[in-house]
Amino acid sequence: MYKFIAGVVKTILGVNGSKAKVYGVENVPKEGGFVVACTHNGYIDILNLGTSMMPREIHFMAKKQLFDIKGLGWLITKLNAFPVDRENPGPSVIKIPRQLIKEGKIVGIFPSGTRSSENSELKAGAVTIAQLSKAQILPAAYIGPKDVKGVFKRQKGYLIYGKPFAVESGKEGREASVHFLEEELVRLTNELRAKHPEVK
Repeated sequence: MYKFIAGVVKTILGVNGSKAKVYGVENVPKEGGFVVACTHNGYIDILNLGTSMMPREIHFMAKKQLFDIKGLGWLITKLNAFPVDRENPGPSVIKIPRQLIKEGKIVGIFPSGTRSSENSELKAGAVTIAQLSKAQILPAAYIGPKDVKGVFKRQKGYLIYGKPFAVESGKEGREASVHFLEEELVRLTNELRAKHPEVK
């Protein structure tokens, strides 16, 4: 179902001019499992990120409450999302993404939510998953329409990939990588805004 929905989404975004122009495609690993950590300010960024690596699919980490919504939970499960209880994180927070990466799949995490504490936790989570999985992190940033309203207004979208990096072992390596990821997400966002100052 992922490929079918992705095809429909790409067509709709393309027709409306909101399909993201992608920079840094050469930085995306061609094979193997890894973590992609992208900025997040709506749900159109999820759609653009999710279609940008086709035919490879992304397995998105999503908050547990979304799976409790009738219909939506079934749909996002079919679209490779897996639930995470951020208030009471258990072993599955690490176990599921580690298994996906071991199978050569891509795990998508959006470490830029609405609360700064949540941002830090998700960035640390992305780094920890990559460290324990011995996988790389691919930083990414998006600017453009945030919702359907923006798409109908034919707002342009832009996505950029930075260079993937590995997490060194130990607590110091983890902390250094969290700091580096934070800086990269800001740098990539600023790079996009410099290229496209018209995007609010």
